[in-house]
Formats: sequence, structure tokens, C-alpha cells
Amino acid sequence: MSSNSAAPPLDRQHLIAGVLDIARRAGAEILDVYRSRDRVQSAKADSSPLTLADLRSHRLIMRALGELTPRVPVLSEEGAVIAFAERATWRQHWLVDPLDGTKEFLSGNGEFTVNIALIGAHEAQFGVVYIPVLDTMYWGGPGLGAWRSKGAAEPIPIRVQRHAVAPVRVVGSRSHLGDSLEGFLSRLGPHEFVPFGSSLKFCMVAEGTADVYPRLGPTSEWDTAAAHAIVTGAGGFVVTAAGEPLSYNAKADLRNPDFVVYADPDRDWLALLGRPNSDRG
Repeated sequence: MSSNSAAPPLDRQHLIAGVLDIARRAGAEILDVYRSRDRVQSAKADSSPLTLADLRSHRLIMRALGELTPRVPVLSEEGAVIAFAERATWRQHWLVDPLDGTKEFLSGNGEFTVNIALIGAHEAQFGVVYIPVLDTMYWGGPGLGAWRSKGAAEPIPIRVQRHAVAPVRVVGSRSHLGDSLEGFLSRLGPHEFVPFGSSLKFCMVAEGTADVYPRLGPTSEWDTAAAHAIVTGAGGFVVTAAGEPLSYNAKADLRNPDFVVYADPDRDWLALLGRPNSDRG
């Protein structure tokens, strides 16, 4: 795949409409497998689950993005490994998780999504998160605002809850509870904890139904980029334990550090991590 350093600017409205359509079509592929109850599972090299739905969604998205923006490379969780030496030459690229929440898909709880993000200058510039089971779409990005639509209804703008409520509404991973998160919650004080799967946790902060999402465990860049863009567009923040914005395509390793998603900038959320390097500044 060649560099796209000379790629022309993308038409914003055409781009958004096209990606929303692609996400919905990918969701239909996933639902076809989900409703058949034939959730054939195999294992990736890292032993994480892989289903027919992952592959069908991946193939549709790769083909459709290639038609929509033929000069913009695509990096997908289910795609070929691309060396950092090549990725480092990219001016922009699509970052895709064809089925985020495979464990939720296999368990049948419906908490899985299609994630498509546009990355540039190491930032998530635009993102779409689609929930096939609910036919609900979130999208947005820095300077774009953030939006939610359900079915054929008109989209509505969404915004974070700027001041955290009491008790603080914490959303966290259904699959990755652990000592680090328990420590965060104990230092936080009175709170309501809601476990949820996939990138929906970001979306809850973006729409104001949660105040904070601490992620103190392994994730990859395709897990976070689309929803990160939406949170930013909605007025929220996604920062590492060191207080730096979560970045993309800046290193060979595509794994993310621990991070916190939040809405209220007046709370010192990073201090709750209990780590010396969580100080800002």
C-alpha cells in the first residue's frame, strides 16, 4: 500500500454520509451472522476470538472505503500487518475495528459495535460507532460536534455532562474488571458503576449518561479511535495516565497505554489512578 502524502482534501459532507452508510452495511453483515446463531469462532494469534461476523464486516468495510476514498490507506484489526515504516508515511488513514466487542457478540448481549475512524497528525479526526442491534449511530470529531441517530430518525446533537453528578457515574469494561479499577473506584468515593461492553462506554460519556470511563487494561488503537473522536466532538477528553491526549500511529506498537475518558475538566481524575506519573503539567 503506497503513501497518501499527496492525497487531496476530503469533502466533509460526502465523507460523513459515505462512512455512515458503510458502517450500517457492515452492521447488517454482522446481524446476519448474529441472528443465525451460527457464531462460528476461531482464534487469532493472540488467542482472542474471531468470528465469521468479524470477517464479513471487515471485507465489506475494506472494499467500501477503498471505493469511497481510494487514495487513503485502511488499517483494520482483521487486516494484514503493516510495518510502521510504511504507516509513518501516511498523511491520513482509516482505522477500523469491524466488530468491537466480539466477546459480547458471542455472549449474545448486543453490546458490540462497528468502529471506523479517520486518523491524521496522530489524532482521531472523525469517527463513527454503529450499534447494529439497536440500529443506533454515533459520529463526530474535533470541530465537527457529535451526533446520535436511531433508525431513520433525524440525528440529534450530543454533548458531555460538563459537571460530574453525585454520585459519579462510572462506566467500565464488562470483561476487564481488576485491582487497578477497584483502586480507582475506592479513591473516587460515592459512585455508580455501570459495566458495559465495547466502545459504547465512550459514547455514554459523549452523550452525558456517564461522567468517567477509566480504562486500566489492554486496548489497541482500533478499539478507541472512532469513539475518541466522538467524545472530543462532544466536548470531552481522552488522556493517558501522564495527562497526554491519546495518540494514533505514532509508534510501531498499536497498543494503547492506560487512559481515562471524562467530561468534567475541574475534577482531577488522573490523581485517582494512584500513580506518581498521573500528575498533569
